[in-house]
Amino acid sequence: MAYIDQLRTSGNWLFRWRGYLPLVFVAVLLASLTQFRLFGGSELGDELWESFCLCVSSLGLLVRAFTVGYTPASTSGRNAREQRAETLNTLGIYSTVRHPLYVGNFFLWLGIALFPHDWRVALACMAIFWLYYERIVVAEEAFLAERFGAVFEDWARRTPAFVPDPRLYQPAGLPFSLRNVLKREYPAFSGTIFTMFLLEVAGDYKVLGHFTLYTFWAVLLVVAAGTHLALRTLKKHTRLLHVPGR
Repeated sequence: MAYIDQLRTSGNWLFRWRGYLPLVFVAVLLASLTQFRLFGGSELGDELWESFCLCVSSLGLLVRAFTVGYTPASTSGRNAREQRAETLNTLGIYSTVRHPLYVGNFFLWLGIALFPHDWRVALACMAIFWLYYERIVVAEEAFLAERFGAVFEDWARRTPAFVPDPRLYQPAGLPFSLRNVLKREYPAFSGTIFTMFLLEVAGDYKVLGHFTLYTFWAVLLVVAAGTHLALRTLKKHTRLLHVPGR
């Protein structure tokens, strides 16, 4: 089997199970906390660093929200457990970068990887991220090339894969849908907050020798949990978040 075919095969497998990648990250980050120290040797320094990490991850969530808010149903950006697409996304954010959701995931996980403020751990997590998504991208683009032919080749030729070029922006064909974002992105939000909360508690336990619950993180956790439960209930048992064509 040619190497590119091996990449595509592994990419399809990883795509199907990509939801488990966060577990790998969390395991690596928790293991790294055996050497954890407060950032700058002070609680204030640690709080400022955690706030910075939260901002980086929030940027990733915003990129994902912007992407999903303009994305119609049955397109290349709405794949589930296998490669499928009835139309190709080339407008909106997809006119500036081919894989905006993966760009969002990068910043989301970069903020989390930086949380223990250990550059070796951050580099290891980003290496895992790159190797993982590189294979998924190979599989995804091979599928799109077969499915859409010259249309895909023309779009891929003018559109960067991962570094957005705002000069290429073309307006999306649909208005922004907040309901679509709420319906699809609440797990990413709650998962980010829960992971950071877990790292915060575990890190403080390593330094202080006992569990400490700070108001800021306690409030964030309650908000995230409440949002998750409320939106999941609305999605599963009502049509309030349903958007035609999304």
